[in-house]
Amino acid sequence: MKHRIVVLGAGYAGAYAAGTLARRLSSEDTEITVVNAEPDFVQRMRLHQLAAGREIEAPKLVDVFAGTGIRLRLARVTAVDPERQVVAVAEADGGGELGYDRLFYALGSHGDAHGVPGVAEHAFDVAARPSARRLRERLDYLGGRGEGRDVVVVGDGLTGIETVTEIAESRPGLSVALVARGELGAQLSAGARGHLRQACDRLGITVLEHTEVEAVEAARVLCADGTALAADATVWTAGFSVSPLAAAGGLEVTEDGRIVVDRTMRSVSHPNVYAIGDSAYAIGDNGLPLPMSCASAGYTGRQAVAAIVGSLTGGKIENIKLVYEGNHISLGRRDGILQMVDDEGQAKPKYMGGRNAARIKAGVLKIALWATVHPTFGLPKRKHRLVAGPHAPAGKRVAA
Repeated sequence: MKHRIVVLGAGYAGAYAAGTLARRLSSEDTEITVVNAEPDFVQRMRLHQLAAGREIEAPKLVDVFAGTGIRLRLARVTAVDPERQVVAVAEADGGGELGYDRLFYALGSHGDAHGVPGVAEHAFDVAARPSARRLRERLDYLGGRGEGRDVVVVGDGLTGIETVTEIAESRPGLSVALVARGELGAQLSAGARGHLRQACDRLGITVLEHTEVEAVEAARVLCADGTALAADATVWTAGFSVSPLAAAGGLEVTEDGRIVVDRTMRSVSHPNVYAIGDSAYAIGDNGLPLPMSCASAGYTGRQAVAAIVGSLTGGKIENIKLVYEGNHISLGRRDGILQMVDDEGQAKPKYMGGRNAARIKAGVLKIALWATVHPTFGLPKRKHRLVAGPHAPAGKRVAA
């Protein structure tokens, strides 16, 4: 019987993990299955661009994994049972259970209203492709009704900044505002904050700082200070959370539901489960939790793969660096900010802004897509036979 590895989620982290495992482990000994609800790969880092009107490539996962030996199961995960080592899934024709020997949990995160009334009913978000498409349709509708329509983006994190600048640049006929809970760009250096303010001024974005949103209605946003902002479309980017499936399944999680892992991304409560990306609560090399980010997904994914390959093949488990180096922020198509951080996660004084920063961000997006579309990197690699556990052949590790 083959060693069954199940990967939940085919986002940046899950697709990378599945492809690298397929490249490094012998298919004679292992069976890799990817479970994903959507049939396409979603470029989450570009969903704000999709919402603003740009065409974003969405490769079919069946094509992405063709020829890799990876099995794709298009289904929604409904439960995880780490005691029985099974995953429950729902499909168009019903559903069932999927057993595993090792589980990769890479279900990512989604938008969170944080209990603010009216967000679920009236606001849009760019955390998933369906919601980004709904926002796009709304913006198309508003654009067709002439100038003077109001769009309010709530949240001044990186997603909010990229979303508001993209919409303002792509939809110049709309009146666009950004509601910031604190100082605009508080996580950036002084110079980068100044660059961001200039970009907002150039794009005609109204910025409301130190403003708390109390409720969202169909046509306005209500603030704690009594301000009521007209809003023909409200975009909510003020928070993200993870699926409750891990907590419901009995895995040890943090208060916000992320799976607590050790240095190798292995669950501290269930050693056959590995969590990567936004789903994992991992401590970086600086002793601080890694933030939810694409970069964190890359590092945690590489570490988990190294741990599984090492443990199954009898090799040494490599320690992949777990660092948070900084942020690449797009400000529309021709402007951006590259902000590096120090060992404490604080912004360094120097930054890069303008077209060069925008080009670097575009390059990051291009590389991320290529790596996903080519999950085994298009290159053959020596694949190792298993030597650990009941699924291993007799003898030492041998090249396939």
